[in-house]
Amino acid sequence: MEQQKSFVWYFSHIPVAICALISFCFVNTIGRIQYRSKYLKGKWFQHWYSEGWRRAFRYFWSQAVFRSNGHIPWPVNSRMIVSDKNNVSFDLDDINNFWGFGSYFQCFAGKILIGKGTYIAGNVGLITANHMPEDPDIHLPGKDIIIGEKCWIGMNSVILPGVTLGAHTVVGAGSVVTKSFSEGHCIVAGSPARIIRLLEIKSGEEKQNEA
Repeated sequence: MEQQKSFVWYFSHIPVAICALISFCFVNTIGRIQYRSKYLKGKWFQHWYSEGWRRAFRYFWSQAVFRSNGHIPWPVNSRMIVSDKNNVSFDLDDINNFWGFGSYFQCFAGKILIGKGTYIAGNVGLITANHMPEDPDIHLPGKDIIIGEKCWIGMNSVILPGVTLGAHTVVGAGSVVTKSFSEGHCIVAGSPARIIRLLEIKSGEEKQNEA
């Protein structure tokens, strides 16, 4: 995800600044048809020139006009799918996880809870309900997916029903996570995923002492 640019940068790029201002004004008027105010907050919407307003303006047309993710009241890229707005929980500062591509938040039968500071790459599948093996027309009962704080879900990985990932869990690209790693602080990879490395996360105080 592109880092947010400063006001000074926009001041030296007038055409871009004008586009940013148009996005801000549009989303705060016509855009309210699609988006709820509570989702237009956090670090991505701090200023009129913040990235969030431009993303909301860009995705408004696919969501409100063409109804791709039209049932979702926050900005979502048309190249991903969120099945149920009521079953996804995330911190507003992490709304950028819905601006990537190809990811599938399948949560019509279970909840997806995403901890603060977690990053989800493109083409990731979070699946809360599988098909019945004997009859794929029938879904099995859903199970919640819980992702702790400060996790990183690598590209092309899949997280299956009932999985809990503790804080600071890194899921390697292309992995299939079939079981929980509740204690976190680890890197998991493979199909099925297994722990390949434990992580030692140092506190801010410990880092200062080392410095």
